[in-house]
Amino acid sequence: TFVYARDEIYVPIGIRKPEGKGPFPAILMGAGNGAGGMPEVERQAQRLGPMMERMIARGYVVAYAEYRNEIPYLYEQIGRSENLSDNISGGQRTLKSNPSLDSDDYIAIIQYLQSLPYGDKDAVGTFGVSHSGELMMKAASEITFGAAVPNEGAAHEFLNVDTGPKAPRKGTEIQYQDIEVVKKNANKAIAMERIKRVKTPFLHMGRDDDHLQGIFRLAHEWMAEAGKDSTWVSFDHPVHGYGFIYAQKDGSYQPDPIQQKVFEVVMAFFDKHLKHAHATGSGDRNRKH
Repeated sequence: TFVYARDEIYVPIGIRKPEGKGPFPAILMGAGNGAGGMPEVERQAQRLGPMMERMIARGYVVAYAEYRNEIPYLYEQIGRSENLSDNISGGQRTLKSNPSLDSDDYIAIIQYLQSLPYGDKDAVGTFGVSHSGELMMKAASEITFGAAVPNEGAAHEFLNVDTGPKAPRKGTEIQYQDIEVVKKNANKAIAMERIKRVKTPFLHMGRDDDHLQGIFRLAHEWMAEAGKDSTWVSFDHPVHGYGFIYAQKDGSYQPDPIQQKVFEVVMAFFDKHLKHAHATGSGDRNRKH
């Protein structure tokens, strides 16, 4: 389907659901920067199909989204785009005062999932890799939703971390493995102003040897310092975005031992925060948490 975004443009998402009328909790998935439109949604839904089927079997609606590709670092300049009414036509249209942000698309998608007739509006979670992990932090500073799991959330914009020429590098790759180095290059005042508005519980997932591990961890530490519901886990895995378990070439589902553990950790977090007494289903779907 297509979701009506803040500036009156539609962005593509794919939705899969359990049988029945619900209400069901929902999980929004996404990876990296946007681009590719509906063909990319279809491709990712195919690649993640076996993993999604296991989430659906646990009683979840699962969505995959492709927001628009953002102008780099625009968020640091404007925070959020603004809409202006068109006074020439009597306010019947919307004018833009500046370009839209992909986080605005992300917010629109969350709100769409909260409105589904078979969904539980209080039980929409997000699970995203890299830039998608940052988007849910940006969204959580503007709206409230059920739970968020950034897998290596590249939150350099959200934390206002310097990624310019003065940032530490090895060749062309930024080196922010050390959290103390990140702290020296981040604007804590700006970051905490955003964090203080967050009400959504977070499970931050790091990757032990990632060159941005310090950024992943700092997002958690500053959320915890601000008194937010934030949990930190990190795994030693060779693949960026290891939380997304893609199908093998033959279509089979073959997570490695770490991915199997990660899947259970993530789903336990969502079960705790998204499954309510009024959820529809069988087995543990009706358990209180």
